[in-house]
Amino acid sequence: MIPDPVLNVKSALTAAGVADTVQIFEDEVPTAAAAASVLGCEVAAITNSLIFELDGSPLLILASGAARVDTALVADQLGSGKIRRATPDFVLEHTGQQVGGVAPVGHPEKLRTILDTSLQEHPLLWAGAGDHKSMFSISYEELARITAAEPLQVR
Repeated sequence: MIPDPVLNVKSALTAAGVADTVQIFEDEVPTAAAAASVLGCEVAAITNSLIFELDGSPLLILASGAARVDTALVADQLGSGKIRRATPDFVLEHTGQQVGGVAPVGHPEKLRTILDTSLQEHPLLWAGAGDHKSMFSISYEELARITAAEPLQVR
């Protein structure tokens, strides 16, 4: 049985006009390194979906698995206040997905989204698909389009 958060991601992909490339694995892949190992790709081609809190609202940063997000740099580029890492409860409330399995799409509401420009170096990206055992593949251009993300340098 496919979990509801994964079904939501599959529906969001289809509704956005992209292929449903969701793959479900036997073992969990909750980190970029674990996912890259299972998929046989570079850690930098894994797209981490990281939820931060900005002025009480969620901010989704889609960052390379090889990147550590510089929140001060992102806040400066956005001309905003301090960006804080969200709590697991905040993440679940705003995405319907648990930390470690958050996808770029399939959330109850549209989230403001930032897309790490370093990801464009990879012809194929992999992102979480709603839980700890699922991932989907997509191009940088399609990911930018379906998330309406703002491209920014995040590190």
